[in-house]
Amino acid sequence: MKLSRKILRPLIGVAVAVSVSLASAGTALAVTGDDVEANATKLSHSKAVSMLDDAGIPVVSSGGCSDRNKSNCTSLSQVNKASIQGAITLKEASGCKLTVTGGTETGHASGTYSHWNGYKLDFRMTSCLTSWVKNHYSSIGGSKWKSASGNVYYYEGNHWDVTYYNCGGC
Repeated sequence: MKLSRKILRPLIGVAVAVSVSLASAGTALAVTGDDVEANATKLSHSKAVSMLDDAGIPVVSSGGCSDRNKSNCTSLSQVNKASIQGAITLKEASGCKLTVTGGTETGHASGTYSHWNGYKLDFRMTSCLTSWVKNHYSSIGGSKWKSASGNVYYYEGNHWDVTYYNCGGC
């Protein structure tokens, strides 16, 4: 029996949420090559912007540039495909207007799941996005909320910093 994407998407989101929950509890998980490839596939800046444009999500830069090595630019060079797909999933699910204001450019905190490594995006603050996150995701303390798929939304006062461990059920 062949299942449609419409049926599979929610199931994938649940499976990812269970995997993330087990992983954070210290339970060993079998990760397939497909899982790693899907979450860590790197995109060029132009490919990522094109995907976001197609979804109606603009990318803005305070410096009007996309140089990954300049902190006043907004670069999506080497962003994970799952992060871009996660932004698109968020827009579709929430119905909110999203604007990317930060990507893989230098100047953010370091770490495995960092902006530089392609796991994080910053979004312009809107009342719609704030309401969606606070009403649909679980508060985990410290101005952070966690979606059912395991992605973490951090309210940083003037924007949302989102860590995409996966595409959120894309």
